[in-house]
Amino acid sequence: MSRTLAALAFTGLALRGGAQDPRPSQRSELMQMVAATRIDIRWIRPVARGRVLFGALVPYGRIWTPSADSAMRVSFGTDVKINGQPLPAGTYSVWTIPDSTQWIVIFNKRGTVFHLRSYVESDDALRVSAKVEALPHLETLSASFPNVDGRKATFRIQWGTTAVTLEIEAP
Repeated sequence: MSRTLAALAFTGLALRGGAQDPRPSQRSELMQMVAATRIDIRWIRPVARGRVLFGALVPYGRIWTPSADSAMRVSFGTDVKINGQPLPAGTYSVWTIPDSTQWIVIFNKRGTVFHLRSYVESDDALRVSAKVEALPHLETLSASFPNVDGRKATFRIQWGTTAVTLEIEAP
């Protein structure tokens, strides 16, 4: 009987050890203050792994979220302006329609969703355009605020050599 218990204990440890293996795409969170407005962003960071990204893995002209598994989520503590367009305080899922020169970036009222399964276009709160920039290769998808100055900030999404930026203005 002790052999059976030992085998069960070893099997349980082996199974638990496997469950703790790190995921290839890791969750990330970012908090940024812009004036008195708190901005929280949460996403799961896909990795390029030598793949052709935009125009292939991420098709042009089709809806995509810059995250793996679940949609990128952003929360604004106060009303803000994105590229000059008003967006009420709240939590939104972030979606894009990539193209080679410009993306449409979408803030959808369904804040917490699992990838495309829950995207509903009629719940879009705001759509803005963002120019594509070519930057040095970044292996893991990144969201950042490369510039924060008083009431204004630049928000950037970058993966591979492709980046888009949005201008955020807080009261």
